[in-house]
Amino acid sequence: MGTYEGSATRPVHVTMGVTMLMSRRVGAEFLGTFGLVLGGCGSALIAAGVPEVGIGYAGVSLAFGLTVLTGAYAFGHISGAHFNPAVTLGLVVGGRFPARDLPAYWIAQILGGIAAGAVLFAILSGESGFDPSAGFASNGYGEHSPQHYSLMSGLIMETVMTFMFLIVIMGATSKDAPKGFAPIAIGLALTLIHLVSIPVTNTSVNPARSTAVAIFQGSWALEQLWAFWVAPLIGATLGGVVQRWLEEEKTAQPA
Repeated sequence: MGTYEGSATRPVHVTMGVTMLMSRRVGAEFLGTFGLVLGGCGSALIAAGVPEVGIGYAGVSLAFGLTVLTGAYAFGHISGAHFNPAVTLGLVVGGRFPARDLPAYWIAQILGGIAAGAVLFAILSGESGFDPSAGFASNGYGEHSPQHYSLMSGLIMETVMTFMFLIVIMGATSKDAPKGFAPIAIGLALTLIHLVSIPVTNTSVNPARSTAVAIFQGSWALEQLWAFWVAPLIGATLGGVVQRWLEEEKTAQPA
């Protein structure tokens, strides 16, 4: 990645160009995260439970994967298509992304997710009997886990799944990987993650996604939100460390 901040020795027009570049990048992150929450959580809230024709766990899993796949093709060339604070942190740890840009990305991702949550809330408010306190696609453990898994089970699942997600992301986007196929691998990885983990935590691996709906659920989801920041961030950090080590090992091998 390049250097983005202005400096006293840099011409004003260059500094302005750098600012515009960052605004486009965070705008892409906002829109990509908006799309992820709208498509993924929207499928869970609107389409999953329709009697006889609902898409169920498998459909929701596919929806999340498709939002990342399509978003990566749409915005990857602008921002790198993180759409996830854990991914951004993992890429920083893995040496793929400058730490100075992390706060701006996190803010854009969180705001994009909340904006999508607000849109979903507005849509669902038109449904008779709508009650966001019933869950609103929030992540949870214990009595709020879809299949009542414990806090420890949820933390392990979220940590391991986010770890594997970062391994796939960094491997698929490495310089030696086939070009143009990374969004497919990453989208399918997120689909698989959801197929495995929806019954345990309703699948987070993304603190922005968790925050976006917890705000509108308003009670227990906010109380349990810490777990869906802590576990994904730990998993992403570990993934960044391991993938960086793997790539350094490959570089160090004699020709």
